[in-house]
Amino acid sequence: MDPRAATTVYARWAPIYDQTFGAITQAARRAACRRVEGPEGGTVLEVGVGTGLSLPLLPRHMKVTGVDYSAEMLAQAKRRVARMQLPHIAALQRMDARKLEFADGSFDRVVAMHMISVVPEPQRVMREMVRVLKPGGQLIMSNHFARKQGPLAHLSRRTAKFADRIGWHSDFDISVVLDTPGLRLVERRALPPVGMMTLLVLERTEEAIAPCPANTAAQPQG
Repeated sequence: MDPRAATTVYARWAPIYDQTFGAITQAARRAACRRVEGPEGGTVLEVGVGTGLSLPLLPRHMKVTGVDYSAEMLAQAKRRVARMQLPHIAALQRMDARKLEFADGSFDRVVAMHMISVVPEPQRVMREMVRVLKPGGQLIMSNHFARKQGPLAHLSRRTAKFADRIGWHSDFDISVVLDTPGLRLVERRALPPVGMMTLLVLERTEEAIAPCPANTAAQPQG
């Protein structure tokens, strides 16, 4: 997705996201959050926290940091945390997912829900999420991925050309995730609605992760 288009689209989505796309993806979001497990005081990073719909669902015994590039989305998330009084939320920060401002191996768990198909340079974002994850830690994702056949495949192809308008790539290939170095697939299953979404649980291996090329231009991600 074009970075400028992503910024514009998500500024427009922010006021109505919870009642629209957020509602459609809520079952998948709940399933992903149930897979986030870890020790007391363990650290969780949610990349693409959006309006914060997941924040009340994440484990209260862990410390959660959320990042997003959209200032409008983050404003909604911060209001949610204040309104619901969520003490396990350690920080909400505006950040480019292609250049996460955390040291290597900073988090026990990384969560990415319905965001990898909307960001510019998704391969770069994947490598960054792996980099900040501790070896043996888990990356938990829920997302819509392209289907090879059937009605969903036809729908994905028809809507793909509207990616810059609707804010996500309906034809996003799951291989972008599964082929990322340093990850081992633990679980993959279909999620509602009608199996449209997919849950992925991946474990960070000991494999060395090559650093991403320097990105001097801080372009927005969605």
